[in-house]
Amino acid sequence: MNTQGHQKTWQDLIALADLEKGDATPVTLGRRDLAVFDTVDGIFVSLARCTHGAANLCDGYFDGKYIECPLHQGLFDARTGQPRAAPARVPLRMIKARVVDSRVQVFL
Repeated sequence: MNTQGHQKTWQDLIALADLEKGDATPVTLGRRDLAVFDTVDGIFVSLARCTHGAANLCDGYFDGKYIECPLHQGLFDARTGQPRAAPARVPLRMIKARVVDSRVQVFL
């Protein structure tokens, strides 16, 4: 199988200064809509769409640990992607992230 052109690499996503402090920030990278969570435990990134109703999680309530879907109030742990309240059952797809030189980077 030819994997040329499909190798994962670290990519700049957003400057820390551009994040909504203590909140969820929507970022588009290519065709991906991502949510960057500024949690009490650091920066975490997931796909932005709720796995239940496909609403943009960045529009939901965020308390520093948990993100609530604005559509049906499903709850996810923003640090792990694990569902914490119905109707959310399927975990969020988390994206490996790090902070380098005051920029959030993702491994895609």
